[in-house]
Amino acid sequence: MSREPNAPPADSAPTLTLPGGESVPRLGVGTWYVADDPTLRDEEIATLRLALDLGLTLVDTAEMYGEGAAESLVGEALAGRRDEAFLVTKVYPHNASREGVPAACERSLKRLRTDRIDLYLLHWPGSVPLAETIEAFERLRAEGKIRHWGVSNFDADEMAELWASPGGEACATDQILYNLSRRGPEWDLLPALAGRGVPAMAYSPLEQARLLGNRKLAGFAERHGMTPAQAALAWLLAREDTIAIPKTSSRARLRENAAAREIRLSDAQLAELDEAFPAPIGPSALAIL
Repeated sequence: MSREPNAPPADSAPTLTLPGGESVPRLGVGTWYVADDPTLRDEEIATLRLALDLGLTLVDTAEMYGEGAAESLVGEALAGRRDEAFLVTKVYPHNASREGVPAACERSLKRLRTDRIDLYLLHWPGSVPLAETIEAFERLRAEGKIRHWGVSNFDADEMAELWASPGGEACATDQILYNLSRRGPEWDLLPALAGRGVPAMAYSPLEQARLLGNRKLAGFAERHGMTPAQAALAWLLAREDTIAIPKTSSRARLRENAAAREIRLSDAQLAELDEAFPAPIGPSALAIL
């Protein structure tokens, strides 16, 4: 099979360790809105395959994305290379019941063309009792259908409720909206996660590309010889307990994003970004896109 010429080895990428002891890349790829435009399909598949070549092997998707279309595209892209990827997908809250979780998981497995999901997330808090969802997750884990489970869009109070639920200590991550322009989680959620050794997974780390046009970020990037995307991702990668999953449908953009792994922001550069994008000075509701 082909590989990207001169691609760095996967083990050169920055990693962190999940609560279960497994090492995963701290820079991966997201797939929200992938498969929405049929004219981009070939490039999107090529981009995901290039991600594996470049060591961005954590691939995030969800049953919600295109009502399964994104999972199907990911399954096609990973065909023949499934073992190279750490595959993350998410279940709808309305499917998070004792009976609904295994049924949703089977549908995702079929679309993803695989026999297991590496990390299965509850997409956001819903009406199903957390204990019931956890029970279903743990049954799937015992059956080998999933390897780890976690949540998404849970704030600090919701994480406290999860950890107080039977089996809740097995949660591997909380996937949240977190980037330079969305620093609210730093007030209470990120410290709570860190206290439990649970990494955050930052979705929309470029604010769905809106950060790329930010004048302050563009000026910072120009002064320091990087692109705005690289600056925003390097800022996230400076947090050793955070995973970033930028989405792109372009191989050129993917290479640009991957280069952020080589950037180590200095204390002075981090202070400059703090001044341009201040940390929170009080609690706020968890932002969601």
